Amino acid sequence: MITYFISQGRDEIPRWREAFRDARLITAEQITARLVRGDCVWVMADTQEWPPLVAELHRRGAAVGVMTHSPTAAEAFQALESGARGYVHALSPPELLRQAELVIRNQGIWVPSELMARVVGGTFRVLGGVEQAQPEELEALTGRERAVTFAVLEGQSNKEVARRLGITERTVKAHLGSVFQKLGVRDRMQLVRRLSGQSMTLVDPGQ
Repeated sequence: MITYFISQGRDEIPRWREAFRDARLITAEQITARLVRGDCVWVMADTQEWPPLVAELHRRGAAVGVMTHSPTAAEAFQALESGARGYVHALSPPELLRQAELVIRNQGIWVPSELMARVVGGTFRVLGGVEQAQPEELEALTGRERAVTFAVLEGQSNKEVARRLGITERTVKAHLGSVFQKLGVRDRMQLVRRLSGQSMTLVDPGQ
């Protein structure tokens, strides 16, 4: 399968070339004629009208990633909503870019760890939020573990959860570790899946 890169027709991102030596620079117009299901396409967020382009590439069976010079949670969520499976900083180390592509080619989702909390919160709201949480899943949790869980699902970082609950970040991590173990999940996004009854996989590169 081929890796393509779309960026307003310019090749100005040296690290993507280092990460994907056999990748092909291509325009949005050219990709429609060359794309084969299973190909991987990286789209720079400077590309005009990139969300509908990502949606079309996803519809045609490509593994799509979005690169940007200024990552934001809002843009990350927009990328995921459009069908992208990866959202990365364009200046990420080549090894990280290769890891991201491996994940999205295998049906996972890659989001920078610093945006994870915000993306989790947005995803949980889209899937119905607290009202759709599976109550039987919460029975094994203590009161404090539930408080930490719902704060995390609202999109708060560990630091924000600690401040809200008047505990240390270390204690937040300990509670989350216990929650993950009790519910049989490994990260925040799997926690969203478990409590919402939805199926998805998201990789946190910061773990």
